[in-house]
Amino acid sequence: MREVETSYRTLLAVTNVLNSQRDTDSLWRAITEQIRKVLPWERAGVTLYNPETDSFRFYAVETTLPNRYLHRDAIIPKAGSAVGWVYDHRTIHVRPDLQRERMFLEDDYYVREGLGRMINSPLLVGDACIGTLNIGSVQHGYPDPADLEFLQLVATQIAYAIDHVRAYEEIDQLRQQLARENEYLVEELKTTQNFGAMIGVNGGFLKALQQAQAVGPTATTVLIAGETGTGKELMARAIHDLSPRREKPFVRVNCAALPMGLVESELFGHERGAFTGAEQKRSGRFELANGGTLFLDEIGEMPLEAQAKLLRVLEDGLVDRVGGTRPVSVDVRIIAATNADLLSLVGAGRFRPDLYYRLHVFPIVLPPLRERLEDIPFLVRHFLEGYRVKLKRPALELSAESMTCLTRYSWPGNVRELQNVIERAVILARSPVVTVDLQLSTTAAPPAESTANLLEVERRHILCVLESTRWRIYGPSGAAAQLGMNPSTLRSRMKKLGVTRAVKLPVST
Repeated sequence: MREVETSYRTLLAVTNVLNSQRDTDSLWRAITEQIRKVLPWERAGVTLYNPETDSFRFYAVETTLPNRYLHRDAIIPKAGSAVGWVYDHRTIHVRPDLQRERMFLEDDYYVREGLGRMINSPLLVGDACIGTLNIGSVQHGYPDPADLEFLQLVATQIAYAIDHVRAYEEIDQLRQQLARENEYLVEELKTTQNFGAMIGVNGGFLKALQQAQAVGPTATTVLIAGETGTGKELMARAIHDLSPRREKPFVRVNCAALPMGLVESELFGHERGAFTGAEQKRSGRFELANGGTLFLDEIGEMPLEAQAKLLRVLEDGLVDRVGGTRPVSVDVRIIAATNADLLSLVGAGRFRPDLYYRLHVFPIVLPPLRERLEDIPFLVRHFLEGYRVKLKRPALELSAESMTCLTRYSWPGNVRELQNVIERAVILARSPVVTVDLQLSTTAAPPAESTANLLEVERRHILCVLESTRWRIYGPSGAAAQLGMNPSTLRSRMKKLGVTRAVKLPVST
């Protein structure tokens, strides 16, 4: 009676220890320590069943023997194996003398390790078997039936502990992913607020938009080229929104901003203990973007070592975490962007040629703003309306002198610089008429008549929209909504540009 009481006290202690664990590494240490309280062993291992491959992987292995053939992460097929037999029959199996009788395919490995006896016990969670507990010892002979019964009770507690830890880790991983997705969402909102800046009538810009519309619904890799501030990120977002992946994550990575020593960890993730400071497993940007789109900005700044891993992801969809032993499968569409000449980088040995041609499947080139002068009035109107709403201002209008100033500037910072100029001008404005007061360079100044030409382009565009809406200004389908303007602002522009509706006189007979 006292031995039974001692056994169940031990079982209670084992249960308490196992259920207090919250990660797989600490759980396994606790398992090996507690099993020694049940019966002596020289080798202990846990396998988990994978229904997709119909095989078992060694989840953990602990041994005091010098030779180890079935190590952690070793794969054992279900057919013909002891663990497969235990899985199918849901009962414990003992080979009391491995030297004389080897029944299963893994027994030869155990004998080479120096074991004399092996016990395989199912890990049962309710009616389901998730794997096996495998206890080997150098001694021969059949163990005491009471020890086997107690071992099965311990195995059941181990099974529930593994099931709980896996569920906890999955929840924790989802929590971390949601937290990181929230960070991306905050940044994404800053970007999508300016998505309407993808407007214009310039031929080169319209060609780029047409290309985006064509490639958007596909899964093709896209390379967007253009100077800083031309809207490469907005174009990438537009392509994502046109694709079947629009409901999945759109994850942005600035390759130039990643710390040199952490590029691979940020992109591909790392396992716990992979390097100093890696206190827990972390998913990389590729795993975060799984099912969606990964936007790699400034791809030319990516180190060569990371380029090799990126090439593998593009070719076979497998990510290798830093410190990991098994690749992780991902389904990610890649959109890359660069403001550099990648071919020149290839020639200089700073960019892999195979990666260049893998990315250069569908190139899109965004023209600089100095080549899109006819688009400046539309962009200005868009930014004025956006900041009017954001800053809760009345209807705003840019002075004619300021428009002339803007069209005479070379715009090295492109659309982003124009947006910043308008924001600063709106903040400083003390009336509905916004004035740009900057010491702007006049290099590459257009002809004197360019301002008049730009106003004429704006006039024709407004007139075209009005005619398409049958001169309806208000409402969701009205001209003001289509132009992204406040109706009162549109009327003001119509008056200034002399846009009037022609009146048809009755024909006399």
